[in-house]
Amino acid sequence: MCRFVLDVNDEFGTTIVLIEHDMGVVMDISDRVIVLDYGRKIADGSPDEIRRNQSVIDAYLGVTH
Repeated sequence: MCRFVLDVNDEFGTTIVLIEHDMGVVMDISDRVIVLDYGRKIADGSPDEIRRNQSVIDAYLGVTH
């Protein structure tokens, strides 16, 4: 599936909206990532920006109290 998505984007310049929970796939093939937490947007940016985003880390890895 990843190869198909990349090929379509390369050949046609088509933007593709991908809803995926496998973060390895998302980070490998995306130019831009939007992260939702319970339907609310908490982050928007490049894969590198998302990896470092504290709101994403808190939402998906938890926070210590």
